Amino acid sequence: MASDPFGRAIRDHYLGEREESLVDRDGEETRTHAIDRWYFGEYEADDWFESWLDGPLLDMGAGVGRDSLHFQGQFETVAIEVSEPLVETMRDRGVDDARLADIFSLRDHFERDRFRSAISNGTQMGLAGSMAGVRQFLGDLAFVTTPDATAILDNYAPEKEATTDAFAYRDDPASGLAYRVFHCEYEGAVGRTLLFRLFSTDRLREATVGTSWEVAGVRYGPEDAPNQWVAALEKAR
Repeated sequence: MASDPFGRAIRDHYLGEREESLVDRDGEETRTHAIDRWYFGEYEADDWFESWLDGPLLDMGAGVGRDSLHFQGQFETVAIEVSEPLVETMRDRGVDDARLADIFSLRDHFERDRFRSAISNGTQMGLAGSMAGVRQFLGDLAFVTTPDATAILDNYAPEKEATTDAFAYRDDPASGLAYRVFHCEYEGAVGRTLLFRLFSTDRLREATVGTSWEVAGVRYGPEDAPNQWVAALEKAR
């Protein structure tokens, strides 16, 4: 798919057919994807992360299925991606239920109360583009999850000094907010411009107001990613 250089590059890598790098571009600045390390690494056991999850589980923006392959051995897991090549790769790798779906159109794909927990691991939530978009996403996620559901979400932390060094970073004068803006290139194909809204956990708490969610736990790191946070959400009791 010429319109999906990101998915094609990762698919080609999996098939042993990739001859060029997958590159992110922000003007003259570029970054080469370490595809093996970023996408095909082994799942690392994490007691805190796993303690919030139960099945059925929705893995949103599942990539090539690293997390889904781990969790489907414990309970029903549905993996979704917006890229057809990534969905094909997940299926080839043994993901039981990999589907083409956008995390920002959950109501179009799943019925009410379908999942007991959900994860979005990879800062994809930032693609909501605005805090209003984040709030709408949280509302849709609440619709497709049970009344006692939990969720694990992550993002960059604009309040951390290290975040200013993130690729394609854009400052925002408002407290606790920033952006990243870039596109992917592969074999001469240029992907759509990606705008990621970065926001602090305080901003996340604000976004949950009026939804069914509340922030139940937060952690930063690990050491190789001190500019990111992971938050556990649960339905308000």
